[in-house]
Amino acid sequence: MGVADHSINTFLELKRKKVHRYVVFKIDEKKKEVVVEKTGGPAESYEDFTASLPENDCRYAVYDFDFVTSENCQKSKIFFIAWSPSTSRIRAKMLYATSKDRFRRELDGIHYEIQATDSTEMDLEVLRDRAN
Repeated sequence: MGVADHSINTFLELKRKKVHRYVVFKIDEKKKEVVVEKTGGPAESYEDFTASLPENDCRYAVYDFDFVTSENCQKSKIFFIAWSPSTSRIRAKMLYATSKDRFRRELDGIHYEIQATDSTEMDLEVLRDRAN
């Protein structure tokens, strides 16, 4: 499974320039590569991000999580989320599971990884707990 140059560049825009709050990636089965499906602007919320994930299909996503530490420092951590809802097709789950590690390695600068099969596994509190 290849990774489109645009996918890498979009991730770098999120990481370095803070142009995006999140990026949702999908596998284009015809091209056999991971492509950008949607990006969210810096002002978009976590609810906007979770709403952009399909209910019945797998996706990869990267979310730039801003938070304040107990020492009152503003910090940011980048989360890689492998979204694989239990209602998605078996073939899609297999495809996303087998290409995840290779794709994840292409994205340099990920702090945490979350594997989620429903929205409770990637709740905002889960991100907060991991980041602190």
